[in-house]
Amino acid sequence: MKMRRQNKMLIEPPSVATGDIAFNLLVFFLVCASSQPDRGRKQDIPRSDPQQQQTEQSQNIEVSLTRTTVAIDGNVLPLPDFQSKLTEMLAAKPRPEDKIVVVKSTPDTPYDYWIAITERIDLAGGIVTLQLEEEQTTTTN
Repeated sequence: MKMRRQNKMLIEPPSVATGDIAFNLLVFFLVCASSQPDRGRKQDIPRSDPQQQQTEQSQNIEVSLTRTTVAIDGNVLPLPDFQSKLTEMLAAKPRPEDKIVVVKSTPDTPYDYWIAITERIDLAGGIVTLQLEEEQTTTTN
């Protein structure tokens, strides 16, 4: 008796269809992603008036830190008096824009000391800002 031979060849899907499928998926996701309109809150941004900004801008409080001392606007204070003095100075400034405190520190200031001072500034109601570089103008003759 003769056995019939079964053909067990692997059948691969046509490779031409993969490009079509990828293109259809790409078009589908592009259409879905752009179908929702952008929503947001409408804002009216006021015009900037340079003369008005110059008259309304007040002097920021400057805190200088060294390894062992803290100074407000150049006046060295003991650490226990720092927060009360800063709270008193910030109470005189009603607007939040005026409560900015510029913190300058020397490179050898310990990190935990810097954190303690900035925490006291936050508790006093100030907004901590760092001065990374100082601008200097030089005139030549």
